[in-house]
Amino acid sequence: MEHRDKSSKLPANTNPSAINRFKKLQQKEISIPEIFKGIIAQNTTALSKGITLVESTQQKHSEKTQQLIEKCLPYANNSIRIGITGVPGVGKSTFIEALGNVLIKKGKKVAVLAVDPSSTISGGSILGDKTRMESLVRSTEAFIRPSPSGSSLGGVAQKTRESIILCEAAGYDVIIIETVGVGQSETVVHSMVDFFLLLKLAGAGDELQGIKRGIIEMADAIVINKADGDNVKRAREAKNQFRKALHLYPIGENKWTPEVRTCSALTQTGVEEIWELIVRYVEISSNNGYFERNRTEQNKFWLLQTIEEQLKNSFYNHPEIKKILSEQITAVQQHKVTPFTAAKYLLDKHKNS
Repeated sequence: MEHRDKSSKLPANTNPSAINRFKKLQQKEISIPEIFKGIIAQNTTALSKGITLVESTQQKHSEKTQQLIEKCLPYANNSIRIGITGVPGVGKSTFIEALGNVLIKKGKKVAVLAVDPSSTISGGSILGDKTRMESLVRSTEAFIRPSPSGSSLGGVAQKTRESIILCEAAGYDVIIIETVGVGQSETVVHSMVDFFLLLKLAGAGDELQGIKRGIIEMADAIVINKADGDNVKRAREAKNQFRKALHLYPIGENKWTPEVRTCSALTQTGVEEIWELIVRYVEISSNNGYFERNRTEQNKFWLLQTIEEQLKNSFYNHPEIKKILSEQITAVQQHKVTPFTAAKYLLDKHKNS
């Protein structure tokens, strides 16, 4: 049975290695100037310590986290942020490793982060990917970071966004954000990246499903992966299907028409062309001013999200609310009071206490 350090306040399904990081963080005196100095010196140990601090849910670490973020902010915003999503089994980890190796050969430094509040770290998230990205893990120009899973999508995403700032300050000029799950996490990742890439499989029966979910509206490129061997023909057919579907969508504010490509991450065929596509997108969106406008809007979005998250935490962590919340839930379940009346009662208690 997996035991959990109660003082860490990490989710019960958090991977043991993450718990050990937090234990060390609790035991050692944190020096923000020392961590900051290490980060801008591109020291990966300092960067790891900084991200561990960011991920901590301890109230005593909150102020130190903000100090570190503020120190790193002038050194940030100098990367290309790429979001990558796709259903489990589409080959995200293989694709990220292939793309990462292409970038490193071009002299880039690559950081890989994850947003996955819905699954356990050890079961299908970036930690599992880290063991599969053998060549990328060994590279001194790559940084792959597993993060603790949690119940709050907004909270996990905020920590990922803050981790992006630290990675940029550490000199990583391409940040890859992987969404392991599908659904709402895709929307959140889209709100923190410059380029959003949707990985698909040919013949998996999800071509039209992708259209139904509306993910295509967010995607700047759709890549049909595993276009190798007997699957090449099916990949081309899927490519044509998506191309036709994209004609139904109007050109966005960025003046970019999403493109559909095929690739084989396994044989590394077509991966370099996808990077060239991303570079072209960045050039176009930078020239027409959309790149900067998008980042400004993202900052506004995250300001509002952070306020919402902190108000929610303030409410649920309030001692009096903790005492009477279960009473009100019981009253609602027994039809003694409506959910709206109970909510108003609880909010009034929080406001007046």
